[in-house]
Amino acid sequence: MIDFQTAIAHYWQSHPAFAAEARAAGHRPEEGQLPVRGIMFDMDGVLFDSMPYHSKSWARVCNEYGLHITEEEVYLNEGRTGFSTINWLTERQWGRATTQEEVEHIYSLKCAAFNAFPEAPKMPGAEDLLRLVKAAGRMICVVTGSGQASLLNRLTSNYPGFFCEERIVSSRDVKHGKPNPEPYLMGLQKMGLRPWEAVIVENAPLGVRAGVAAGVFTIAANTGPLADAVLADEGAAIVAPSMQALAENWQEMCRHF
Repeated sequence: MIDFQTAIAHYWQSHPAFAAEARAAGHRPEEGQLPVRGIMFDMDGVLFDSMPYHSKSWARVCNEYGLHITEEEVYLNEGRTGFSTINWLTERQWGRATTQEEVEHIYSLKCAAFNAFPEAPKMPGAEDLLRLVKAAGRMICVVTGSGQASLLNRLTSNYPGFFCEERIVSSRDVKHGKPNPEPYLMGLQKMGLRPWEAVIVENAPLGVRAGVAAGVFTIAANTGPLADAVLADEGAAIVAPSMQALAENWQEMCRHF
């Protein structure tokens, strides 16, 4: 059983100003409740089991281009925008910032390599959780560092009735991708919520860091090869073993949300 009560108590202790706001709005943080009105979901590794394809395509294309990166490093840097990923690599490898021409060229090659793989399946348990969240009357928002059209276009077709364009934040919408909090702050803005009225479901270390920096209760679903400690060390309030585990624990979550 996931210990939501302890995690929520720690959240309020870490955010006394938010606790004061919540009290002023008529809530009682001291009772271990988080007045959740909306949930923000990452996309890759949360809604789609796409990270194995991303890691292989990024590693192959970048290494062929002379920018050395391992598949594990792709997981560790998941959540960055394409520009941020390539710029990080050129600064590390060549000691300089990337150029727009390099970004467009490398990212187009990466997208082509990704699209050559079979269609990434929906993440097991994701639709079950979305159904429960919607039935409970919570708003749903997608916040992704991806700009991959082949996946973004599948959100509404693969998950009909759960997502609307007005509540999708992608790399096309922000200046600074994860681990900067801007994407999640924009998600809050799109839902009209304060940080203490939302929850984030992430799978990536940099995504967790972004959520924590935005002041939102951040749950990590460890759907990849990284150790739980990597996500916990970034500040995840809860680390669950899968999306299915979160769906199975939804009723327990609702006792505290």
